[in-house]
Amino acid sequence: MTKVFLIGNLTRDPELSETAGGVTVCRFAVAVNRGYGENRATDFYNVTAWRRLGEQVAQYTKKGNKIAVYGDLQIRQYEANDGSRRTSVDVIAQDVEFLTPKQQQGDDFYDAPATQPSAAPKKKPALEAFDDDGDIPF
Repeated sequence: MTKVFLIGNLTRDPELSETAGGVTVCRFAVAVNRGYGENRATDFYNVTAWRRLGEQVAQYTKKGNKIAVYGDLQIRQYEANDGSRRTSVDVIAQDVEFLTPKQQQGDDFYDAPATQPSAAPKKKPALEAFDDDGDIPF
């Protein structure tokens, strides 16, 4: 079993489509930074999200948004146009969490109401009726 957990930014807007059988699929790419200082590098991962998860990613994210992806690695080999054999590593998403702060989303789904009712703090019940005479049942 191979699992992967990535945190990074979308490199392009998610692309939502349907298979010939009518199943929704969303494809997107995530840039993940690794290392520090002179050793800093960026890795790019192709991610596929199916059905409702894919629909949510397409609806609520866009290029530049920070997301966390949890899923399976899928390695496939194919023949390129020039006849060479190539290997592709893809992530099949099982869960995606949107990490871009709400105020940066610009989408009504994420925007908090302009005014929120302030809840008065609840008072703790008085402990006057409690007398410490050893009648505690435990």
